[in-house]
Amino acid sequence: MNAKEFFYEFGKLIYQIDGIYENYSKNNKVSAHNLLWILYSLNDGKEHSQRQICDDWLIPRSTANSIIKELEEKGYVSLYKIKGKRRELNICLTKIGQEYANNILDDLYNREKKAYKSINNPKEILDILRKMILKLQIITKNN
Repeated sequence: MNAKEFFYEFGKLIYQIDGIYENYSKNNKVSAHNLLWILYSLNDGKEHSQRQICDDWLIPRSTANSIIKELEEKGYVSLYKIKGKRRELNICLTKIGQEYANNILDDLYNREKKAYKSINNPKEILDILRKMILKLQIITKNN
């Protein structure tokens, strides 16, 4: 296998995984695929800024902003100023937002647990993927 064949197969696998999550979103009446990832991010019990979510999940800022504004209008999230930052806000799920997220994500978490049980070396897989991303970022920045 050469580099082109490897990345062709790699790309297919990544998009198949993404497609599984996108289908889950559609089947659970989640209005936007990126909404799933924003809820997924916020549902870890920690505070996150919009910038952090966009950087971590590669969601366009305008898309994230629209989704977060909609979530705020529905009372699902609260926004808090970050000390020392003028324009950046932390985003936290409210109690009803937590219920909303859990309603959507609990079944997904259960499915992920079942899949996880069949993985022999999860940390090794994540380490390889992180190294690959880093290498690709370095190479693409130089061109």
